[in-house]
Amino acid sequence: MLFSRREFLGGLAAAGALSALPQASSAMSLEPPIPASCPFRLSVINDEISQDFDHVCSVAANDFGLHWIELRGMWDKNVTDLDASQLAEANRILKKYDLRVTDIASPLYKVDWPGAPRKDGQQRDQFHANTDASQQDALLHHCIELTQTFNTDRIRCFDFWRLDNQAPYRDAINAKLTEAAEVCAKSNVILLLENEMSCNTATGEEAAAVLKAIPNRNFMLNWDPGNAGTFESETPFPNGYDLLPKDRIGHCHAKNVTRQPGGKYEWQPVGTGVVDWVGQLRALRQTGYHYAVSLETHWRGAGTPEASTRISMADLKKALAQSGAAC
Repeated sequence: MLFSRREFLGGLAAAGALSALPQASSAMSLEPPIPASCPFRLSVINDEISQDFDHVCSVAANDFGLHWIELRGMWDKNVTDLDASQLAEANRILKKYDLRVTDIASPLYKVDWPGAPRKDGQQRDQFHANTDASQQDALLHHCIELTQTFNTDRIRCFDFWRLDNQAPYRDAINAKLTEAAEVCAKSNVILLLENEMSCNTATGEEAAAVLKAIPNRNFMLNWDPGNAGTFESETPFPNGYDLLPKDRIGHCHAKNVTRQPGGKYEWQPVGTGVVDWVGQLRALRQTGYHYAVSLETHWRGAGTPEASTRISMADLKKALAQSGAAC
């Protein structure tokens, strides 16, 4: 449901008042916790497990042994649409399970570029988000408030729904992202652009071009090899990854994919598909990357989101071990 600017901005004030920092809890783990020597912030996107946030955090902390979680949606609402009482409850649950937040996985700029023709037949995952281009400035400020609420320094964004020909609009899109990065910098927040197959930056080559055009140091890449791998022309690792400036990668999503004839694709568990996760994780570690590696399952072959996520998390931990990371 769309809401008025007054209602939206009113929610910002309520959200900003909630800045409780998750503290340690006595929750026991069913598996050994991730060792302190793990070079990455091993994480999972919460709504890839369930919309029940307490249950999600229990699985993440107690079953997966995680200390980090990525927030996108809960209770059938996008994280950017939670009201003040829900934000307080989310923080209470995070404290209960001693979990820290990697980033706000927002839908920022996952909208049409104003005045550009829409790409027909495009799959559009919005994860309960429902804003349009006119609301993006307010959404950006709300996301900055949410970083304070959840004690994180990162916001995930996109660069508008993919166009058949983005060339006439690319400079203006880059200018908008630059403006957003400058706004974030005033609050010491890092803006993470995710390469997304349904948006204008999808592959390693496209991501490298945008990072070159926008040199702001708080503008970084949320590298998603699985998303890049949906393109037949892309070998996410090593080819796509090799094009990227390694010091501009500020977040990483883990999933896998297989390609089908006619440009179609199917999500897969982390251990199956076109992405060489052992090689990718080894390369990240060798370049000193130490931010999040966050499981974004997408695959539902085990029957339920939770069952599928459990399989993919086991695959991810196996790849980590094989890569030499002590996680």
